[in-house]
Amino acid sequence: MLKGLSRAGLGEIGSDERFIALAAEYGFQTVDIDAKGLIDRNGLEGARKLLADNGVTIGSIGLSVEWRASEEKFRDGLAKLAEDAAAAAALGCRNCCTYILPATDYKAAHFTVLATRRLRTCAQILGAYGIRLGLEFVGPHHLRTAWANPFLWTMHETLDWIDAIGEPNVGLLFDAYHWYTNGHTLADIEALTPDQIVHVHINDAPNVAVEDVLDNGRIYPGEGVIDLAGFLKALNAIGYRGSVTQEILSKEAPAADAATLLARSKAGYDKVYQAAGLV
Repeated sequence: MLKGLSRAGLGEIGSDERFIALAAEYGFQTVDIDAKGLIDRNGLEGARKLLADNGVTIGSIGLSVEWRASEEKFRDGLAKLAEDAAAAAALGCRNCCTYILPATDYKAAHFTVLATRRLRTCAQILGAYGIRLGLEFVGPHHLRTAWANPFLWTMHETLDWIDAIGEPNVGLLFDAYHWYTNGHTLADIEALTPDQIVHVHINDAPNVAVEDVLDNGRIYPGEGVIDLAGFLKALNAIGYRGSVTQEILSKEAPAADAATLLARSKAGYDKVYQAAGLV
């Protein structure tokens, strides 16, 4: 499994170009960035060369379409989605991801109807470029009541929704934090097939009651209480070979410089990968 980075948890790391170079310097193999922006600044061949020279690939792009709000906003974003998908495909990226909030101010049933159609449309556009759509269920308990109506927040509910969306290129963005805050088990991972997982996020949780774990209270891999060794072992056992990408969300931006934070990230990865027997 490839070791990957997102910007979350790395402080003021600078441009994507610097991000790519630093990721490579610290032994990471993928980065989650905006492929179109990279091409716009460097040209297609320049972007390809930058990635190749650093031995880095793009793990995933984000879904830029606003699918949670009005129909007008959703439709306004579809043209850009096609551009994003074309750029990602041109740079060899095959993943695009979005998150699902566990509650909504809309009536949940109506929101389900709208969101199913919208995400199906997004998946169809992405699929035309050979790109998969990953849906991230969000587990922290405090977010389940942050909006008026409960929606969905478990792996099993999300898999059912993926079936309802009905496009073959839709799967899970599987985050260790949301796996943990849902009380999911290693057996839940072992019941998956690798094609059901589009992308993976890794992070850790503080030693507090799971009901009190905050979405923006994440810590670096290997510094908390999540069984990340078991998490990685189970993913490896089912045949997942994609990126495992760090995502650290915190209330305040890290105060340390990028080099210090990257060294901390590398140490965390080395610790949990070694514990999982993957080095």
